[in-house]
Amino acid sequence: ANNWYFGENAGISFNSGSPVAKLDGALNTWEGCSSISATTGALRFYTDGITVYNKNHQLMPNGSGLMGNPSSAQSGIIVPNSSTPTKFFVFTVDAEGGSNGLRYSEVDLALNGGLGDVIAGTKNTPLFSPSEKKIAAVKHPSIPGAFWVIAHGFNNNHFYSYLINGNVIGSPVISNVGSIANGAWGYLAISSNSSRLACAYRNQG
Repeated sequence: ANNWYFGENAGISFNSGSPVAKLDGALNTWEGCSSISATTGALRFYTDGITVYNKNHQLMPNGSGLMGNPSSAQSGIIVPNSSTPTKFFVFTVDAEGGSNGLRYSEVDLALNGGLGDVIAGTKNTPLFSPSEKKIAAVKHPSIPGAFWVIAHGFNNNHFYSYLINGNVIGSPVISNVGSIANGAWGYLAISSNSSRLACAYRNQG
């Protein structure tokens, strides 16, 4: 989480211990975006769920045309592959109720001379549709390197939880809880200790 890129070419680095503004970002987006760094603090890559940029702020090969959406609050999120340290999943969600729904693509930083490439064979692989425009991920509490990725169905109260363990994306655990929202605006967030999940709806107060 050392480097954030967002907004209109904006960024923040926390590598010095205090936030430092960055002006070198390639993103120009109003809403969802995601960045990931190495444990050393070095930027790896970032995305708005539509385009993937490498650490040099250049478009990755096959890095355009992901099926997030510029009006998706959490358009894309990056999750590491614990089995292959150079590989990452990029999960994308369409705008509210859009037919593209939840999808994933894979990035391999071992390709393109270490700058990374979006793997054509897995690009925009569908998981479910339609979805709300929100998604979150959290480390699994007991499986090293594994994550839960959670998204929400559209016009229902279904939370779809996918176990990401190495190269494997498991079948979703579907939990029916909470109200059925009239519209999908808002965010999904998970507490740092993994015990609580919050789903916000702008039009429900």
